[in-house]
Amino acid sequence: MDAIPHEELFSAARQRVASPLQPRELRGETAVGAAFLAAAVTMVLLDGTGIGNPALALALVLAYAFASHIRFDVGAGFTVPTQLAFVPMLLLLEPASVPLLVLAGNVLSEAPEYLRGTRHPQRVIVALGNSWFAVGPALVLLLAGTPGVDLDHWPIYLAALAAQFACDLLVTVAREWYEYGIPPRSQLADAAWIWAVDGLLSPIALVAAVAAPQQRILFLTLLPLLGLLALFARERRGRLEQALELSNAYLGTTILLADLIEGDDEYTGNHSESVVSLATRVADALGLDSWQRRRTEYAARLHDVGKIAVPKEIVNKAGPLDMAEWDLMRRHTVEGERMLARVGGALREVGAIVRATHERWDGGGYPDGLAGADIPIEARIVSCCDAYDAMTTDRPYRAALPADVARLEISRGAGSQFDPDVAAALLKVVPEPPPAPARTAGEPAGRASRSRRRAAAG
Repeated sequence: MDAIPHEELFSAARQRVASPLQPRELRGETAVGAAFLAAAVTMVLLDGTGIGNPALALALVLAYAFASHIRFDVGAGFTVPTQLAFVPMLLLLEPASVPLLVLAGNVLSEAPEYLRGTRHPQRVIVALGNSWFAVGPALVLLLAGTPGVDLDHWPIYLAALAAQFACDLLVTVAREWYEYGIPPRSQLADAAWIWAVDGLLSPIALVAAVAAPQQRILFLTLLPLLGLLALFARERRGRLEQALELSNAYLGTTILLADLIEGDDEYTGNHSESVVSLATRVADALGLDSWQRRRTEYAARLHDVGKIAVPKEIVNKAGPLDMAEWDLMRRHTVEGERMLARVGGALREVGAIVRATHERWDGGGYPDGLAGADIPIEARIVSCCDAYDAMTTDRPYRAALPADVARLEISRGAGSQFDPDVAAALLKVVPEPPPAPARTAGEPAGRASRSRRRAAAG
């Protein structure tokens, strides 16, 4: 799975639940929810034993709802310590009724969010799909003859836990793949984390259920532990919110510095925006993860920030630079790194990339003479996109080159100045210019050539 920053996933998930279901989500959740209701109701009708102790059932549903509200955000979703209430449900109540009781707990746990308006009412249907995991273990216990609470039945309990994991995985993978296009392999890391939490909590819940003949002991065991987990979850969410605020602050700082560059020199600012557009598209084409894509975007936006320290008469000089002026100009990547290092945090990493944006694939660049894979991939992308945009825009010392000429220069530089893979990706994302109009019979070749040059210059 891509190394997507937790705070980004946290923010995306929070925004998503406040919005109505998209058409594809609605179709997927409707199908999964209808299948769950069919399976759960069928088990209840075929079993015909009811729910067991109604008071205990109500208490466990409330405990489940409380546990379901204790959310540890993991990747694009979250994990909850509901196993502490779910296992006693399976063993102390009639297993056939448990899937519907889990559904009741899931809906009840989300009630405060609906009342606050942070969850869209349409998303109540998602609770059906989120209850599917209960069908597998309930079915195992029914097929085993509802063995009750006895540690000697541990093989059956282990089979029920495996059925829970399998059922949850199959349904979740199908939902995420269909609704959001997330491939199964990318979901395994989150699934492993959730399995680990459920697997570690299951023995505790089993021990609590064994003590259930004295039901007060059951809840004396569960409630303090749930309270402790609630404190941990609250602290974790607070840290994610702080990380999200910090991430937004870094983005704000980046935009502020970019505005400063544009205010200092309009061409440099506009050029940086163009490089950002190219670089992010190339990063996507190369399949970079979200951390790398973010660093690429920031570095592209700020790769010229060090030019603030270069005299304007050098930056905007119409003629060629002499050696002393080139020495000053080449310092701008080092100055950019120094400026960003003073900001610190994530921008310190971006500064190291900015420093390397004028290195060459063959080692002939500056300031450190890095070569090949020693150059950060983000810097290799920015370097190639920077060169292409510079060639295709008017500069103080020359007019813009035609796109086909710039493409040819990028191709020629692949393997020497540019990373060959990056150059190939750039040429894919930049549309090829339309073919030149055919020369009419009798038209002098020189005349046609001059016409094309005037069109390109204009």
